[in-house]
Amino acid sequence: MAETAARPFFPAESAHEPPPPARRARHGTCPSTTPESRFWRSFRNSQLCSGLIHPVTHLDFSPAPPHDLAVSVSTNLSLYAGAHSPDLSPKAFSPIRHFDDVAYSPSFRCDGSLLAAGSHSGLVQVFDAHRARPPLRRLRGHSRPVRVVRYPRAAEKTHLFSGGDDAVLNYWDVVTETSLLSIPAAHKDYIRAGAASPVSPEVVVTGSYDHLVRLWDVRATGGSVAAFNHGDPVECVLFLPSGGLLATAGGNVVKIWDVIGGGRIIHRIDCHNKTVTSLCLGRVGKADGGESRLLTASLDGYVKVFDYASFKITHSTRYPSMLLSVAFSPMGNVLVAGTSNGVIYIGKKKTKKEETQDMGGDVDDGFIVEKRREKRALRPTNFRYFQRGQSDKPSATDIVVQQRARVKLAEHDKLLKKFEHREALVCVLEKKNPNTVVAVMQELVARRKLLAAVKTLDDEGLGLLLSFLHRNATLPRYARFLMGLATKVLQMREEDIRSSAELMTHARNLKRMVAEEIQIQRTLQEIQGMISPLLRMAGR
Repeated sequence: MAETAARPFFPAESAHEPPPPARRARHGTCPSTTPESRFWRSFRNSQLCSGLIHPVTHLDFSPAPPHDLAVSVSTNLSLYAGAHSPDLSPKAFSPIRHFDDVAYSPSFRCDGSLLAAGSHSGLVQVFDAHRARPPLRRLRGHSRPVRVVRYPRAAEKTHLFSGGDDAVLNYWDVVTETSLLSIPAAHKDYIRAGAASPVSPEVVVTGSYDHLVRLWDVRATGGSVAAFNHGDPVECVLFLPSGGLLATAGGNVVKIWDVIGGGRIIHRIDCHNKTVTSLCLGRVGKADGGESRLLTASLDGYVKVFDYASFKITHSTRYPSMLLSVAFSPMGNVLVAGTSNGVIYIGKKKTKKEETQDMGGDVDDGFIVEKRREKRALRPTNFRYFQRGQSDKPSATDIVVQQRARVKLAEHDKLLKKFEHREALVCVLEKKNPNTVVAVMQELVARRKLLAAVKTLDDEGLGLLLSFLHRNATLPRYARFLMGLATKVLQMREEDIRSSAELMTHARNLKRMVAEEIQIQRTLQEIQGMISPLLRMAGR
């Protein structure tokens, strides 16, 4: 039987005085009103259709002005105008149609003049990012799809590295189209992630579906200089700006590693419900002086903003589709997310004029005159009236009234609540727990429904009851109650028992059990009769 939940205890000044009423938490304490949250909320979102219902696998902003955006969708590598334009519109020579199959991982050179990308056939191509021309270079060194192509972000302009599903890592000299370093078994599974160190162009990192993240120095050809086990297939890796910390994404977890400290994990981010697919860096405030943040995108449709200095999530944005890629403009005014259905979500930061107009203000001689909208009084006809105060947090002086814990009822308890007595008895007999069965029977006795339930049992239910009585009727704890019940059952259902061979077998077993118990009781009485005189003599 289910137990009743204990009531909460409220201390009061005296035994006869009720506790003071709980005060509502003060407004303004919600974390969504912080300056950083207001910064992320100032991005105005819009949709940009790629024209194809295919996954937007990779996004990359050019590090040089005007910060064009490269997008890989199916067999197209599209270029969009930079963050300075009113909207990210396709360029005149976009998309780049020089792929016979799926294009992957576009990467701009540090000066933004060249763009490299991989393909499903294993070919790596280098394009002129400012002119519509055929590929400048074709790098052949992979036999399977190339999912990782990266230019070092330092002053290095003639090299890039690539990794593919053939588990091969290549470090290329783009000018001569030759591989300076080729590692045929860099991993034991697909290489799906890679990044270059922001402080050294010779140091690169790769992530694979074998759960490992490996750090490579192209000057040392003996193998990887470090390896970390992420614990899940690695989808994305990213160096943080200092170059000493590394972020890895795999499964629904993002981990921060101390590379200089030998690969020690310093934090674990469990903020997504599904696989984290992409990472990028962003800045809060001005692009040249703001605080750096780590942005994570996941198949659950969320983009989370993580402050790795204080190790906390500072903002979250929900999108209506599964996200495969995310990128943030170096200017700090555009946030782009790519989805699995070909839609690109663009968030452009509002200007001060737009923010003022949204607040109902005016602009006079270059100065912003704020004129806030008057808040409408909430009435019971408004849905928000019934949601007010739900997101507020209690202060230190508030009394929090805990909700009574819900008791999970068993199946027989639910049937008893519905007054389905026969079904409750059969249900508890099937579980064969003597304590629970006797408890339900006693509850039915209290309701004066036990004999009525026994009377309406079918042959299967009656067999369960007789089998239970045969096993437990002689137990000292239940004997007084179950023996009387067994007598009543045999008297009430005599005709049904005689007409069924299976029920007759249960009845014979019950009779044999009673005879054995009577014989045991007689033997105990004889032993007691022999021992009692001896005990009296010993007492003298």
